[in-house]
Amino acid sequence: MTYYAGLKKITDAKVRRRTIDGLKRLRPALAAAIPARTATDTLLLATWNIREFDSGKYGYRREEPYYYIAEILGRFDLIAIQEVRDGLYPLQTLVRLLGNDWDFLVTDVTLGTSGNSERMAYLFDRRKVNFTGLAAELVLPKDKGAKEEPVQMARSPYVAGFRAGWAYLTLATVHIYYGKGVAVDPRRLAEITGFAKTIAKHAGKLSGAPQYEPDAVPVPDNLIMLGDFNIFNRKDVTMQAITKAGFVVPDALQEVPGSNVDKNKHYDQIAYYKKLARLKATGNAGVFDFYEHVYRLADEGDYAQERAQHPGRSFKDWRTYRMSDHLPMWIELGIDDADSYLDSLS
Repeated sequence: MTYYAGLKKITDAKVRRRTIDGLKRLRPALAAAIPARTATDTLLLATWNIREFDSGKYGYRREEPYYYIAEILGRFDLIAIQEVRDGLYPLQTLVRLLGNDWDFLVTDVTLGTSGNSERMAYLFDRRKVNFTGLAAELVLPKDKGAKEEPVQMARSPYVAGFRAGWAYLTLATVHIYYGKGVAVDPRRLAEITGFAKTIAKHAGKLSGAPQYEPDAVPVPDNLIMLGDFNIFNRKDVTMQAITKAGFVVPDALQEVPGSNVDKNKHYDQIAYYKKLARLKATGNAGVFDFYEHVYRLADEGDYAQERAQHPGRSFKDWRTYRMSDHLPMWIELGIDDADSYLDSLS
């Protein structure tokens, strides 16, 4: 990638060598785990909660983790990112590293204690993905006849419209309230339930697909929710709240391990509403464990000097503030619908 030239600017020779070695391990691992990007046939869609990106908690990220994060994100076409903090430097750095073809959309800062000063963002390659112009933060409405106001979400969901190949996509990304460390926190369940029901009920109004005439049949759209739902287990009621609202988790994603570092919690999800239009799941999906290749437990001694500035945290925990405590989740979708469209004309 063109941004490798920037490695020469890392003045510490040891860190530069370590970063180069890490990239050389990451590259073949990513190539083996994730299908190659195509120009017109497929879309690689991902979601990643990048921890405290970048709050400076336990030290701001230096060049090394940015190169690893960019290397991972550059394997996808469109990524929803959660836990972007108030400064835009992290996203601007990623675009600088990935190149001029990349761009991002981002929300304003979520205010309030539970909002944690977070933003949510979409990062995308404009050679593959076009932004349709739809971008909005979602507020849960009060249903007609309801006696009580709905529980507003700690962090406003971010809805945006895109086009890739033959398909239009309306994405809704979210970072659900965590609360207590139990499978079913009441507020967490209320947020997931309210969010899923609201976007399902108003799917047509949220569509970013074009409608060229008032009485024309709308262009088919794909409503996809993705992000950090803090779901512990696929059998929990928190997961059932998504499926009961009409959302479908592709079969391939139902088989992947958890998206937390220990791979035993299903925090992150990608699900589409009812059915896909001019878009199909290829069967390729997964989570990528970057800790098998960078910031490995065996590398702990190499980071002793950096960690000494923030004592009291284990290396296993400290490294999550360099990379993340979540693994990126991804799915490959087919976006070439030319044959079925031609069949419909005949």
